[in-house]
Amino acid sequence: MAFDCTKPNPLYMEILIFKTDIRDRKRVTDVEQHIENIEGVIKWNVDLHDCDNILRIEAEKLSPRTIEQELQQAGYYCEELAD
Repeated sequence: MAFDCTKPNPLYMEILIFKTDIRDRKRVTDVEQHIENIEGVIKWNVDLHDCDNILRIEAEKLSPRTIEQELQQAGYYCEELAD
């Protein structure tokens, strides 16, 4: 099951992929406000069926470290996956 949140599509975007411990709907709801408050996030979703609970973020001018730090401060594991 994937949860998807979308904002208007800009001209330039990058896709960031993270391994997380967001394992259920409650945790998706818990991190939603944290992700939504990060400037540059356009669209995001969490794949709860993937063994790595993949967080996929489409963003404009956003460092992966910003996402990792924000979720870690919220109490969640978040690690960018290499290409």
